[in-house]
Amino acid sequence: MEKKILETAEKYREELTNFMRDLVRIRSYSTEERDVVQRIKQEMEKVGFDEVIIDGMGNVLGRVGNGNKIIAMDAHIDTVEVGNPELWDVDPFEAVIKDGVIYGRGASDQKAGMASMVYGVKVMKELDLVGDFTLYVTGTVMEEDCDGLCWQYIIKEEGIKPDYVVITEPTNLNIYRGHRGRIELQIKTTGMSCHASAPERGINAIYKMSRIIQEIEKLNERLKDDPFLGKGTIAVTQIFFKSPSHNAVPDECVIQLDRRLTAGETREIVIEELKGAIKRAGEEAEIIELEYRRPSYTGLEYPTKKYFPTWVMDEDHEIVKKTVAAYREVFGEEPLVNKWTFSTNGIATAGMFGIPTIGFGPANEVHAHSPSDQVPIEHLVKAAAMYAYLPLKLSQEQ
Repeated sequence: MEKKILETAEKYREELTNFMRDLVRIRSYSTEERDVVQRIKQEMEKVGFDEVIIDGMGNVLGRVGNGNKIIAMDAHIDTVEVGNPELWDVDPFEAVIKDGVIYGRGASDQKAGMASMVYGVKVMKELDLVGDFTLYVTGTVMEEDCDGLCWQYIIKEEGIKPDYVVITEPTNLNIYRGHRGRIELQIKTTGMSCHASAPERGINAIYKMSRIIQEIEKLNERLKDDPFLGKGTIAVTQIFFKSPSHNAVPDECVIQLDRRLTAGETREIVIEELKGAIKRAGEEAEIIELEYRRPSYTGLEYPTKKYFPTWVMDEDHEIVKKTVAAYREVFGEEPLVNKWTFSTNGIATAGMFGIPTIGFGPANEVHAHSPSDQVPIEHLVKAAAMYAYLPLKLSQEQ
């Protein structure tokens, strides 16, 4: 069977490549995904999905089958911005092909997964691999801005709660079973402004914050290190202040924190750690939990706390075992089972809703968000083959 699946996927190499290049050519920064969603909808209809809808947030949902087991395969289709264009060797929206590799913004993160899923369905239907399952292939929005928000909406508002989720973020064609989470916070100190010629008359909010920052730097060295997911981290990423003028002592200072969460670390643990750091600094400060509420391209505002839980599947979990078995059957070899360095929509599916979730995707995550953003065409074809078979394998009893 594996030879037949790969051969069929190979038959669509050119169509898959052309579709992938179209996706890269369409700029789709977070909240600006309308055009790429329409292009995906068009291709889903072309290859024969049973139903294609665009939900209220703007996610495109393609359905195949109407069976008992509900399976979702997900790709976010927004991208980060280009950054400094002078750092790119190619036009980031030309989808240039060199030596069998497609280059451009979003090639690895993560339009490759989207393109391969669509053609995986074409292979699935051609080889009659549709079993007793309902498959949703989802092109989701705003992940780069707020991981998992799209899936909070799909589950809570659309009423679609899968039994299994496959995240198609780049894994270099390996199988990933989790990643660290994160929480975004701010700390604010306040002081008393005065003329800078006599700073002793005021209370400098930046000086207060500097002592807290030193404690946060020390805190990072003490954080938990998990043998699989790695170490929890905390970093000050931005600093802001308010002052009446350049010649006045500042009366407010705010820092932005990026706190990466390893196994067992939660929002409550983080808050208590920060309270301890502030106390050790001998200062008083406010901890601010941040909220995301930017409207989607449809105009929908769906606010959420910027807390993105850690998730990991045990090695002996059935979704891991079934995915490993599918890999063996499609490719005839043993997979590498690992984890992502960055975070994905799995923070919602697995981290918030407890849905068994697994990762398998084309491209290497080292190219994500970089001027070398790329995917080998060979990866697109192989991923399509895996996606054609994996839903059937997941729907079967062990």
